Amino acid sequence: MADWDGRFLTLAEVVASWSKDPSTKCGAVIVRPDKTIASVGFNGFPRGTLDDPEFYDDRELKYARVVHAEVNAVVHAREPLHGYTLYVWPPGAGPTCDRCAGVVIQSGITNVVYLDGGGGEFGERWSLACSRALDLYFEAGVELRRVVR
Repeated sequence: MADWDGRFLTLAEVVASWSKDPSTKCGAVIVRPDKTIASVGFNGFPRGTLDDPEFYDDRELKYARVVHAEVNAVVHAREPLHGYTLYVWPPGAGPTCDRCAGVVIQSGITNVVYLDGGGGEFGERWSLACSRALDLYFEAGVELRRVVR
């Protein structure tokens, strides 16, 4: 693993730990071409809404309310993201889900780096969405780097 990739994937893991979701903690780091950080995000409910632990226990309600880490990182960025790199955590079936892929592509991010986690429960649950994301990234010409630890 390249030193920079390792550093930013580790940071994405730390950012993921900030999530209040007890079952899935996701983190994202957006990096400028000069290797400085433009933005970070973790999965959670929208700012100003109720953050009741009971909402996290109801998977259907949680999915309807949660903003993914990648989307939070994009919307919190205070600059155009054209040509930037996105690092994502946790390891799973692919780089992001299909919902996030659309936002990432629209933002102008051109590189996505993710850790190959071999699937696991998270990867199984999100495998179809990640597969569709791979297709979107390929069509849009986004460079994907799968890192193996």
